[in-house]
Amino acid sequence: MNLSASGLLLLKKSEGFRDRTYLDVAGLPTIGFGHRLVHPECYPGGITQTQAEVILQWDVREAEQAVERLVKVPLSQGQFDALVDFTFNLGSGRLAGSTLLQDLNNEKYDDAAGQLLRWDHAGTQELASLKARREAEFQLWGAEIPRQAAA
Repeated sequence: MNLSASGLLLLKKSEGFRDRTYLDVAGLPTIGFGHRLVHPECYPGGITQTQAEVILQWDVREAEQAVERLVKVPLSQGQFDALVDFTFNLGSGRLAGSTLLQDLNNEKYDDAAGQLLRWDHAGTQELASLKARREAEFQLWGAEIPRQAAA
């Protein structure tokens, strides 16, 4: 399965494009559409949007592969898109160790969808941008908010 156009649009909108290196909310050096720089990567002169699009394709593929590897149950396109965006944003390690994945692999799809909404903090601080992103992922998922998540 591949990330759909809707999923890619959400990801690009959430990440935004920056042609110069910056520190993300976790303090990690980042460039382009949310690409985390890993030593020895360095773009002292910045990058073009075209270069960022190429890097994004590689990063999205890594997130897609992680979702395919970790999820053991069938997914709709919207569920896949939501999980790829989640994994792109937080990393495959966070998905792997999450209650979200545990619920999903136990076929508790509604519970898993509700778990998406819990990932709206950076450290102890709730961030409006993460809250909006998780809500958009939830909408992509296509599930109704479980009662316990709505409270």
